[in-house]
Amino acid sequence: MKILGIDTALGACSAALVADGRVLAHAFEEMQRGHAEALAPMVDGLMRQAGCAYSKLDRIGVTTGPGTFTGQRVGIAFARALALALKVPAIGVTTLDAMAEAALEKITDADWAIVAADAKRGEIYLSARTRAGETFIAPELLPLSDAPERIKKARAETGSVALAGTAAEALMPLLREHALIPIDSLVRQPDAVFVARLAADANAGPPPKPLYLRPPDAKLPDPNR
Repeated sequence: MKILGIDTALGACSAALVADGRVLAHAFEEMQRGHAEALAPMVDGLMRQAGCAYSKLDRIGVTTGPGTFTGQRVGIAFARALALALKVPAIGVTTLDAMAEAALEKITDADWAIVAADAKRGEIYLSARTRAGETFIAPELLPLSDAPERIKKARAETGSVALAGTAAEALMPLLREHALIPIDSLVRQPDAVFVARLAADANAGPPPKPLYLRPPDAKLPDPNR
């Protein structure tokens, strides 16, 4: 099975072509803006690099969020359009699940991973999952200071845990106070390789939609004013 994975939801743009778990081509570039302009050339380049025609793809994996309002929509629109044209499933994967998988690949002696992405305003996007793929904290938005209690409530155990995300360093000392041993994986952004791998194991369903945990800051004008 050949899967194209893409991510534009946070602070990077990445694409990967994966076949039965093996990476055939991969591109990753950190960026805060410009995802819309970068994505299509990046995908086209790696498909050429792998010598793979688009018609050979079996499914498309894409991050749904949480992330930036524009970034989420760029990747999802691209994935849905390509999947429709190719008549293959588009599979949504959360940014936090993708980072958790990457962290667990790096930290081999941890049985579970916590992902904490900076959501600004003293808040984080938090998620946690086991190496076996059980997500016991689905992505949620909460104050950084509340995260340790939320984690302990969901999984009352001590020991080593892989940590990922842009708020990982801020969360580490708080976790140590709760008898956890956080090991920083240094994973800070989702990578399309892990999006593709997770999409390979997921059941196909409705087309992916953006996962918004916070309303967009921009407001449409009130038509009644």
